[in-house]
Amino acid sequence: MPQIIYDIFAYVTGPLLIVVLLGTGIFLTIKMRFVQLRGLAEGIRITAGKYNDPSHPGDVTHFKALCGALSATVGVGNIAGVAAAIALGGPGAVFWMWVTAFLGMAIKFTECTLAQQYRIVHKDGTVSGGPMYYIEKGLGRRFKPLAVVFAFFTVFACFGIGNMVQSNQVAQVLSATFDVNTWITGVIIAFMTGLVIIGGVRRIGQVAGVLVPFMSIFYVGGAILILAMNPEHIVPSFVMIFKGAFSGTAAAGGFLGSAIMMAVRSGVSRGLFSNEAGLGSAPIIHAAAKTKIPVREGLVALLEPLTDTIIICTMTALVIISTGAWTSGLRDAPLTMEAFERGFFGGGYLVAFAIVLFAYSTAISWSYYGDRAAEYLFGKKIIMPFRIFYCIVLFFGAIAGSTTAWIATVWAYADIANLLMAFPNLLALWLLSGVVAKSLRTYMKDHKAGLYETQTPMEESPIEHFG
Repeated sequence: MPQIIYDIFAYVTGPLLIVVLLGTGIFLTIKMRFVQLRGLAEGIRITAGKYNDPSHPGDVTHFKALCGALSATVGVGNIAGVAAAIALGGPGAVFWMWVTAFLGMAIKFTECTLAQQYRIVHKDGTVSGGPMYYIEKGLGRRFKPLAVVFAFFTVFACFGIGNMVQSNQVAQVLSATFDVNTWITGVIIAFMTGLVIIGGVRRIGQVAGVLVPFMSIFYVGGAILILAMNPEHIVPSFVMIFKGAFSGTAAAGGFLGSAIMMAVRSGVSRGLFSNEAGLGSAPIIHAAAKTKIPVREGLVALLEPLTDTIIICTMTALVIISTGAWTSGLRDAPLTMEAFERGFFGGGYLVAFAIVLFAYSTAISWSYYGDRAAEYLFGKKIIMPFRIFYCIVLFFGAIAGSTTAWIATVWAYADIANLLMAFPNLLALWLLSGVVAKSLRTYMKDHKAGLYETQTPMEESPIEHFG
């Protein structure tokens, strides 16, 4: 890894990130009065379609918006990212992924509520929204430079987390498992992604609405099968996770890092990479949901970290730990493949297939995040050229290389880009938290009274609600 990339990575993912991310999660959890607990059941009802109304403004239903966001978050991070966290920080890193996810539920609720509240509905009925809009419209024009910074980092990030990381992992897995030429993989993934993203968010929602449930059930089902075959290892695995969180349990075989700080750092950074809470990416697609009540989409959004990290990532972690593969000396996707292969014959092929599905779905949704940010910066004319260029970069990501140094550099680049998105977004969440807290109180009061269609008014001066 080039030294400058390593230095930036070490700084951005160090104590500063942990304090800012976890601090924001704690603040919003208290501010929203543990919305991730008291709003969970309502979020499920909304996602199931209880309040769906085709006449409401927006592009996709609550369920398709959730699937679109999960399509972006349920990716290589759930397979290779979890393995990397355990390789770097030991089993204890998983505990800190859980902490990040629980606090992330409050963050997701807040940012996606704001995305709905300050979105723009165009004359043709399409929607644009996300942090760049709630920063500019919610905080005022003097904060527009911060919105521009966020949009720039989003464009920058989409070519890392959503693009090169995904296509490269697919190419390497298919090459190692089935001896498929990386050029062939690059052409196919670029073409298949282009078929979907050219149609915009509605086609993305349609594809994600089918792909996400299928691939999640497929992958989690395989993990459950392995755990069911070895039930005696489940409790000891949880014990290792909890003990390792506060003792920095070292992995045998030369894994990097055994201190508590490494467990915390790797768990938090991998948790963020996995569920993207605080990055500001998910609000971009949740802004497109059909609803007149912003809080509802926020309640839907808080299901993401629960599904992505607490359920899917935990399944990966338990398989890696319970099979003993975490002491094999491997890391990233090969570690997860080894763990599943130990679980049952052909398990490695299951992981290979899951990586293809996960990476493809992530590439699709992140293209939308990137083109919305590009549109904010340069206008509508940039959207189609951006989508074409996005597919081209997917191809080059697939064929770029397979060396450990190159892969480490790409992962670090993705992490840096993601986290640079987080800082302006998290600042906006602190400043606008009062708006969301008031909207949530109104919604809960009206919901209790049976007034299901009450529209929460937009605040004129949200800064006064800070703190």
